[in-house]
Amino acid sequence: MLKVVRADLHIHTCLSPCADLSMSPRRIAAQAKEKSIEIIGISDHNSAENVPALIEAARPYSIKVIPGIEVTTKEEVHLLALFANLELAINFQEEIYTHLPGENDPNLFGWQIVANEKDEVLDFNPRLLLGATTLSLEETIDLIHAGGGLVIASHIDREGFSLLGQLGFIPFGLPLDALEISPRLNFEEAKKRFNYDYPLVTFSDAHKLEEIGTVTTSLLVKDLVFEEIALAIKGQAGRRILN
Repeated sequence: MLKVVRADLHIHTCLSPCADLSMSPRRIAAQAKEKSIEIIGISDHNSAENVPALIEAARPYSIKVIPGIEVTTKEEVHLLALFANLELAINFQEEIYTHLPGENDPNLFGWQIVANEKDEVLDFNPRLLLGATTLSLEETIDLIHAGGGLVIASHIDREGFSLLGQLGFIPFGLPLDALEISPRLNFEEAKKRFNYDYPLVTFSDAHKLEEIGTVTTSLLVKDLVFEEIALAIKGQAGRRILN
């Protein structure tokens, strides 16, 4: 039997230097539960190192965590890469790390905290996670798909770091799985404004606890698993987006 679930697949943790330090695994999981969100995606900049902690922190609440990364291409376009399991996300992360130059300066960009499920600090990521990789848009999409992931163009209605903001257009035939609308734009208005042949989704892009779940995408699925989410986003096998 199919059911409707709420998903917020674009949430940053304290690993992202632009996120509030309160965005710890336990607090994120508790906030998602309070907002009645059944599926969350952890999508820190160019890294998935806090995904394991979120999986454990969300387990008592029966919240499904989708491992993800918000990767920055060399064109400074943000893409959400979402994966079926932690191993696939980490494999992609290691590939990204080989193409990510620079070192973080916490005094300029902020701390990049790697935490555990108890919100204890394990480490500080030294890489420049806010930086752009040396991978092109097409190369990044190919890598994500080769790793079994979904590719969603982040917050396309924003000028900064979006596909439309950076390029001014969507290259013909670009194999994206969906376009994300930020909370700044009403979903119905977005459908009229972005008349592309791609599914539209909307997530919070939360950098603060109170932003989690400010917008979500409702999905018609059978179970809380990545495969069902992928079917819904692609509109296949009776699964679909309901926004």
